[in-house]
Amino acid sequence: MTIIALINQKGGCGKSTTAVHFAYWLATKKKKKVLLVDADAQQSSSEWLSGMSLEIPNKVVQTPDDLLDQIPGLAGHYDLLVVDGPASLAEATRAILFRADLAIVPVQPTGVDLRSASDAVRLIKQAQSVRGGPPAAAVFLSRAVKGTKLKEEAIALLSKTPEVTMLKTVVHQKQAIADTSGQSATVWDLSSRPAKESTQEYERLFKEVLAML
Repeated sequence: MTIIALINQKGGCGKSTTAVHFAYWLATKKKKKVLLVDADAQQSSSEWLSGMSLEIPNKVVQTPDDLLDQIPGLAGHYDLLVVDGPASLAEATRAILFRADLAIVPVQPTGVDLRSASDAVRLIKQAQSVRGGPPAAAVFLSRAVKGTKLKEEAIALLSKTPEVTMLKTVVHQKQAIADTSGQSATVWDLSSRPAKESTQEYERLFKEVLAML
């Protein structure tokens, strides 16, 4: 059993979108038995999965005590747990980090988001200190725009963060990705060229994530 958490204190970074696509990819492409744990107050990822024609197990667990108590037991029934953390660094996120094997932080290439990522990394380091090792940690650039100075500056800055791994894959902002939640779909369900480009980016990203385990 493996527990992979996506965390960030700032909404709009692509955290839930990544969590849903990751769970879908694990279930359909890697044939894994996967559960998505939705710890976000908006419950967008669990509602998204519940609307899909393909049934992917999901469960809403939100309070710190429930997360600490339930995650280990849930993990025992699945190959992987994907935890969609809340858009905050409050006690619920801390509880998730006390149970996760790997914490992934999606980061948009803006000053505000980079500072938010720094706060998330600090919380991860605290959990690592308390636990004497785990969770492993990584960041990746999300919702980036190709050819922009902001993207290149963000990559350079994140690459200098020694405490966490900077994943090589960048997920670029595309309307195809934005459309998926409203259609209860993933980019693999869409036929447009931008959607196919996004499937390739997610494939590379998720392979990098699994390589860290």
